[in-house]
Parts: sequence; C-alpha cells; structure tokens
Amino acid sequence: MGKILVGTASWTDKTLLASGWYPPEAKTAEDRLRFYASRFRLVEVDATYYSPPAERTVALWRDRTPEDFTFNVKAFSLLTGHPTRPGALYRDLRDRVPNKRNLYPQDVPPDVVEEVWQRFLGALRPLHEAGRLGVLLFQFPGWFPFGERNRRYILQVKERCAPMRICVEFRNATWMSEENRAATLGFLAEHDLPYVSVDMPQGHPTSIPPVLAATSDLAVVRFHGHSERWNSGDVRERFAYLYSEEEMRSWAARIKDLTERAETTHLIFNNCCADHSQQNAARLASLLGAERHATP
Repeated sequence: MGKILVGTASWTDKTLLASGWYPPEAKTAEDRLRFYASRFRLVEVDATYYSPPAERTVALWRDRTPEDFTFNVKAFSLLTGHPTRPGALYRDLRDRVPNKRNLYPQDVPPDVVEEVWQRFLGALRPLHEAGRLGVLLFQFPGWFPFGERNRRYILQVKERCAPMRICVEFRNATWMSEENRAATLGFLAEHDLPYVSVDMPQGHPTSIPPVLAATSDLAVVRFHGHSERWNSGDVRERFAYLYSEEEMRSWAARIKDLTERAETTHLIFNNCCADHSQQNAARLASLLGAERHATP
C-alpha cells in the first residue's frame, strides 16, 4: 500500500467555524490552521479558486504548519475557464478588463491573462520551494468537453505550471463516457497527469461516474457528497452531506485497491457543511490506518 494523505477542502468555512469543531481557544486564523494541521496532514486550498493568493499569505501557510504537512491548491477560476468576477483580479489589472459581471478568458486581453498566470504561480513559490506544495487542482467546467483542443490546453497548463504538478478534474461527462473513458485515462497516463477521481451526485449534466483510476504515481480522490440539492445556488446546500459508516467502509475497501496502483494517494473531502468533511476525513483515515499521530 502506498502513502495515503487525507484531508478536507477547507479549514475556514463559516459553517465549520460555527460547528464547534475548533476548540474555543482557536480564535485566530493562525490558531485554526495550526489546530487543523495537528489533526490532518493534507488540506486543499479552495479559496484560491475565487481569488488568487498573495505570496505573503502563502508563506504564512507554510510557517504555521509542520514540515510534513501538504497543501493542494485549487487553480484560480480564470485559468480553468470558469466565470470570474473582475473584482477577483489583482487590483492593478481591473481597469484593463471589460466592465462585465463575469469574465471568461476570451474576454480578457492576452497580456492580462499572462500576468495572472505569472502572479498566481509566483505566489505559490514559498510552498513549492519548501516541498510543501502537493498538486495544483485544475477543475475544468461543464463546457470543457472531450476533444483535441482541450487536450492541448491541458498540456499547455502542465507545461506552464512545471515544475509544480497539476491534477485534472472534469465536470463534463464526455471525458468519462464509456466511449471516451479509455482514451481520457490513456491520455493522462501518457503525460503523467494525475486523474482526479470523484464521488458526486449522479444524473446531472456535470456528473462524472465514481471511477477510481491511477494515471500517475499520485492518485487523487475528491468526495463531494450526495446532496439532493446539487443544483442549488447555495454552495452549502450543494455540499450538505455526511457520509454514513457503511459508505465509509465501502470507500475504504475501494481506496485500498487504488493505493496498490499509486505511490501516493490524496483523499479530499469537499462536503464542506459544518464539520461533515472533518468527520468523514478522520473516519476514512482511521479505516485506512492513515491517521495523523504526530502533532506540531
């Protein structure tokens, strides 16, 4: 069995702070991150999807966590083709883009897109240089279908981010349809790109089947839960789901098989409502014998 790291897709969600998971003495951002890192060895930073981080903030993440702690970072929305608020851009770039509610890459001058790329990756340097950056998550939208053009873009992203690693999550079912699944996984394996396996509600346009695959030495699994309100505009309703003990045991058995095919496996719970993701992450880590035993 390869190395297993388990964590959650947030440590600052408002419903988590209100849940009582943090002890009363964890009153500051620093206190909370230190406490989280005493319980888990991995976290996924999702806030970077909504707004690119400052290098100083990234350096603080590094300094407030132990040396064996790993950060995965979700790519900024503009870089994956998602709608991006002009106000989410760097302040000095905002007057160089159209005055629209949401921007897409085609709306933004190429030199501005280039500047966003450089600053986003540059800000992550403190984690990367410390060996604490696990992987950059590129979650592509539902309008990013299987095809040669999008495969080329994925390779461009890999090249641009190097030597930082990327992993790829799809939200367009054509990538993992029965017709295209082998080609998708073969493409990722050929280029040493980790596929992000997902557990999510089925029957929606963005649904991807829960196929576990190792296309690199690193395997990544993200658990989104099975909320009946997946299409809700309220993100907390979308991810309001607590996995049952039966589900956890079933997933543990499947994960054990996956870890035989990868050197390292990252397991991320994105059912970020109250402390559901922390509960489920801790339980799955226990079932897999991957608990954190050392504390900072």
